[in-house]
Amino acid sequence: MLEFYPSSLEKGVRSEQALKLALAEMYVQGVSTRKVAAIVEQLCGSSVSSTQVSNCAAKLDVELNAWRSRPLGSFAYLILDARYEKVRQGGCLVDCAILIALGVDAQGRRTILGVSAALSEAEVHWRHFLQSLQQRGLAGVTFIVSDDHAGLGAARAAVFPAVPWQRCQFHLQQNAQAYVPRLELRAQVAEDIRSVFNSPDRPAAQLRLTKIAALYASTAPKLSVWMEENLPQGLNVFVLPAAHQRKLRTSNALERVNQEIKRRTRVASLFPNEASVLRLVTALLVEISDQWETGKIYLNMKSPTQPSA
Repeated sequence: MLEFYPSSLEKGVRSEQALKLALAEMYVQGVSTRKVAAIVEQLCGSSVSSTQVSNCAAKLDVELNAWRSRPLGSFAYLILDARYEKVRQGGCLVDCAILIALGVDAQGRRTILGVSAALSEAEVHWRHFLQSLQQRGLAGVTFIVSDDHAGLGAARAAVFPAVPWQRCQFHLQQNAQAYVPRLELRAQVAEDIRSVFNSPDRPAAQLRLTKIAALYASTAPKLSVWMEENLPQGLNVFVLPAAHQRKLRTSNALERVNQEIKRRTRVASLFPNEASVLRLVTALLVEISDQWETGKIYLNMKSPTQPSA
C-alpha cells in the first residue's frame, strides 16, 4: 500500500489520496464499475482490502477533521454556495448537498472557512453549518453573498439577522430566463437586466429596474412581476465600497471552486457514502485555501473608496 498512501501527507497531495480512497471504497464495497476497478488496480494494486482502506481513511480524516474544526476569526465578507454529488444510501443513489463558506479577511485575503455534507440542503443543514462557523469563532461579518438556495434564507436570517445579503447577480440572470415567454426575447432580457446591475448606484439601478419592468408588463407579465420581486435582492452590493462591488456582486469566487471540485469528483461519478465525498471535497478545499492564503490579495481593504449609494 506504499503507493496508495504515503507515510506522510505532503502539501498538495491530500486530494489525490482522498480520490484514491473514494475509488477504493467503491471497489471493496462491491459498488464499482469495471472502469473503477481497473483504476483502483492501477493506482492501488489489486490486493486492496476493506481494512487497508479503513485504516488509510482514518489517517487522512484526522487531518481533515482538524482543518474543518480549526478556530476562525474576523471576516468582513462571507460567500456561501452549495453543490450536489451522488452518493449511495440503502442501495439507492441520492443527492448529497455540499455547503461551502468562503471568507475575506481584514487583509483582503480569501479563505475557505468550512464545508459540510448532508443528504439535504434544507434550512436545518444550512442553519447548523452557519452556527458551526460562529461556534468556531467567525465574527465581524458585514456582508453575505449567495444564490437563493433552498433553506438558506431562513437559516441566514436566524444566524446573521442584521447582516445585509446580496443575491448572486449571475444566478439572477439565469433564473430570469425561465420567465421569458419567447426564445427571441432572451438576449434582450439579459441585456436589460445587465443594464440594471451595471448602473452607477442604487437609485439609478432602481429607476432602470422600474422602467424595464414596465416595458415587459404587457408582453411578458410574469417576467415583469418576477423582476420587481427578485432583482432588488441583487442590488444590495451598492452599499459596499465601489472597489469591492465587482467581486462581491456574484458568488463566482465559489463557482470556480465548484468547477475544480467537479473536475475531480466526476472521476468517481458516485460515492459510497457521505464521509467519502466530504473527505475528497475537504482535501481539495484545503489545497485551494492554502494557495489563496499565500497568494495575491483578493480585495484592497486598506483605503477603499466610498459606496456609490
